[in-house]
Amino acid sequence: MNPVAQSRTYKMILVALFAALIAVGAFIRIPVPLVPFTLQTFFVSLAGMMLGKKLGAASALVYLFVGLIGIPVFTQGGGIGYVLKPTFGYLVGFVCGAFVTGAIARKAERPSFLRLLLAALAGLLVVYVLGTTYFYFLSNYYLGKQISLWTAVLYCFLVFIPGDAVMSLVAALVARRMIPVLQKNNLS
Repeated sequence: MNPVAQSRTYKMILVALFAALIAVGAFIRIPVPLVPFTLQTFFVSLAGMMLGKKLGAASALVYLFVGLIGIPVFTQGGGIGYVLKPTFGYLVGFVCGAFVTGAIARKAERPSFLRLLLAALAGLLVVYVLGTTYFYFLSNYYLGKQISLWTAVLYCFLVFIPGDAVMSLVAALVARRMIPVLQKNNLS
């Protein structure tokens, strides 16, 4: 296999691997009111940091596509009808969040721990803004379940800050160690 095809193959494998990790993260969860706390955002952040903006977003997009075609990889199943679930905005946010994380993290060839941490937090902010907004509007205007904006922000965003801050720290530590390995092997 020529080096270009080999590199492309490795990148596709990494995208598929992170899509699978995001799916696995959906089933590692801690129940809290309205939206469960999962490890998906951890793997979304890692995908962006380690693969960069395009491949990181591609891994989240593959995950989203697999779920929408009916494979039950989302926290509550799968299928095209999932777009009518209040938590679907988070899944769209995963794609945008991975892109933002990757764009910030990989702006430097050898990103510092602080850059990686800030990238993870920025990506999470994107995920939670999209997720909370979608939850609020779908609940109030489609499902007819009246929920105040404050309640949506509290249960769809603020409650996750402590856990996601810790996960962002861990993701930044892991990425700081792994990015040089991927670069050494021309995989990122």
